[in-house]
Amino acid sequence: MINESVLLESKSMRNSVLDRTDVLDKVKALSLLPDGMHVTTAMVAAYFEVTVEVVRQLTRRHREELNANGMVVLRGADLRKFESDNMSLSTGSYPQARRSLTIYSRRAVLNVAMLLRDSDIARQVRTYLLDMEYLARTQPMENSPQPPAVSLDDRIDQRISHVLGRTVVPMFNALIETSGEHRRELIALRAGVQHIERRLQQHHARLRSLESPRQDRPLAGVMAAMDAMTGREFEEHIAMLLQRDGCTNVVVLGRHGDRGVDITALTADGRRLVVQCKRFAPHLRITSPEVQKFVGSAKVLYASDVALFVATCRFTPDALSIAEEAGITAVHRGLLEKWGAGDMLTVLKVGPERQQGARSRKTKLRLRALAMLGDCPPRRGSVSSPAAPSATSARRPPSPPGPARPRRCTGTARCTPACTSSG
Repeated sequence: MINESVLLESKSMRNSVLDRTDVLDKVKALSLLPDGMHVTTAMVAAYFEVTVEVVRQLTRRHREELNANGMVVLRGADLRKFESDNMSLSTGSYPQARRSLTIYSRRAVLNVAMLLRDSDIARQVRTYLLDMEYLARTQPMENSPQPPAVSLDDRIDQRISHVLGRTVVPMFNALIETSGEHRRELIALRAGVQHIERRLQQHHARLRSLESPRQDRPLAGVMAAMDAMTGREFEEHIAMLLQRDGCTNVVVLGRHGDRGVDITALTADGRRLVVQCKRFAPHLRITSPEVQKFVGSAKVLYASDVALFVATCRFTPDALSIAEEAGITAVHRGLLEKWGAGDMLTVLKVGPERQQGARSRKTKLRLRALAMLGDCPPRRGSVSSPAAPSATSARRPPSPPGPARPRRCTGTARCTPACTSSG
């Protein structure tokens, strides 16, 4: 079998497999721009899990080859037109405007995978390409056209049948006839066949893992959808997640005058909730000044009980430290991925203590409402007041004060004389 490093050296080999762009999604989900055809340099770096500078150096060394396979640098009117058609690239979603933008087609991304050395993802793509080419070449040729899609199990069975039928079985047949004379050789060959069988099973499991969605990242499509949203769409999506988890009075504020808060709501147990949303590229980081600004808005301007800083990227260590000290919940990319897939944030859950606190607040609100209506139930430990006299009865003198402190009343028509005199 050809080693994957041959694609790094041979341009002709690279050109022979450039049409297999479906391999990219077999190894790892590739997030595309809203046009569904291109990605940026930052998105290429995130896919291969390398820095942006590594991708830029690679494009400088192989610019001619990449340009021939779909890499384009947009400037001027072309850049403005592309940004207008793809709202997620507008200056509203990125901190600074740009003078140029490099975009890559899926064919160009596959070309980068065959040139990038220091990336495990790129190495898996090259290996997968060569494995598929090897399987295609070892399949028996027939005059009738092959079905357009062959399952992975069928390809594995064909390969095993080819190896065993052409090599191992004839050798065993010859040795069985003279087993008495070649017993030692037969035992050694049997051990070799068992080793080959184990290797084939490992290869089979590896191809199955490449063919199916990756088990270690089953939620990749969740973040791909969020990465393709505009800033406003992302805020509305977060508001929908809050409503799904039982929050009420969810309001998405406008872009101007929101004082650093994008969403306000009430949790299921009645706590005041504010949210700041940042839809940044995955390779960026949320810094401590951004968290400090949100702390002031959430705790001072809005007096919130729960504050969420939701971002499609990671936080710096200083930003996480400040968020923890200030009681801010930092919903980073990994936590956001789980939340979007159905898990509920811990801070939004209603536990037994919070349920008891909610019942206590409801009791206080009921007592306050009764006081406003004039019912004025006596406090615990105070002397109960006599019943209010009717309009025709004579006014009774106030009763002498007891040892307890007299309570204060609102002075409504339903209050007793004792209340009126003491209030």
